[in-house]
Order: sequence, then C-alpha cells, then structure tokens
Amino acid sequence: MKKSAYSALVLTLALIALPNVAMAATKTLDNLQAGFNGESNAHARYLAFAEKADQESYGEVASLFRAAAKAEEVHAANHAVVIKKMGGTPQAKIETPVVNSTKENLEAALKGESYERDTMYPEFLRQARDEGNRDAVQTFNLAKMAESEHAKLYSEAVNNLAKLKGSRAKDYFVCTVCGNTTSKLDFSKCPACFTSKEKFEKVS
Repeated sequence: MKKSAYSALVLTLALIALPNVAMAATKTLDNLQAGFNGESNAHARYLAFAEKADQESYGEVASLFRAAAKAEEVHAANHAVVIKKMGGTPQAKIETPVVNSTKENLEAALKGESYERDTMYPEFLRQARDEGNRDAVQTFNLAKMAESEHAKLYSEAVNNLAKLKGSRAKDYFVCTVCGNTTSKLDFSKCPACFTSKEKFEKVS
C-alpha cells in the first residue's frame, strides 16, 4: 500500500472512531449530571421530610433526614467538581418534594437510596471505569458507599418507627469530604475516604 493511501486509511479510521470517543465522554458527563441532579433533589427532599418528622414528633428521624440531606449536598458538590473539570456546567432541576407521612417518607427514602446503591451508581461506576475516568470513579464510589449507609439507617428507622415516636433530636456526624454518615465517631479516620474525623460535621 502506498504511503498516501495508508495515511488516508488511518485518517478515515480515526474519523470513524471519533464519534464513539465523544459519545463515551458525553455518557460519563451525562451520568455526572444525573447524579448531581439526583443528589441536589435528595437534599431538598430530605429537608422537607425532616420538617414533617418534626411535626409528627419523630425528632430522631428528623435528625437522620437532616444528616442525610447534608451528605447529599456533599455528593452533589463532589460531582460538580468533576463536571467542571470535564468542561461542563453542573445543572439541577429542583422539583417540589412530595411529602407524606414520616413512615411513607422513610420508605420512599429507603427505596431511593437502595436504587442508587444497587443500580444507579454501580452502572455509573462501570461506565466510568470503562472510560478510564478516575475522578468520576472516585466521586461515584464515595457516593455509593454513603448511600449504602443511608439505606441501612433508613431501614433501621422504618423497623423501629413505633419506638421513635416522641423521640428527641439525635446527633449524627457527616464527613464533609465524602458524605459518610454515622451516629458514632468511634474512629480516627473516615472509613470511606480516610479523612480525619475532625472533618465530620455534627448534624442534629
């Protein structure tokens, strides 16, 4: 094959591959935007759920919702950093939260966290790894770990709701780096991101 023909072939193959590369990059960015939108809405939704829990005298549940809201805010901020690094602009369409009884709100929150833990973030992680986007992998992974903990806390609240009636506010601690949420600071470093426990913010 002549050099000119070979060069033309290489150029043609490169042009054919370009749409796939662009599509891959766009998919990761789309996932980050979806994550940013989801976390931003969860933040607003959990704050509304906390108000309802206070109204119904579930003080401890209200504290849990506020702590989770803070964690979702951290996740949204982390996603936003990667979005900007990729040349995008973080965008969220905040919807008016649907607020029902505290029991129903807990069940809805548990369903949402379970979906993010089991379906959404695992899929986002798979695609980010396929594309070699380490920043996206990190922010998705940290969010997934925190959502797993939220699901556990919500499940416990649902199962013990009768005992939580009339409860007072409870202290929770949220890692401002990754959103890890706990009721006990019985460690020196965050189990998820290894940040010093001094970076945890008390929410009650």
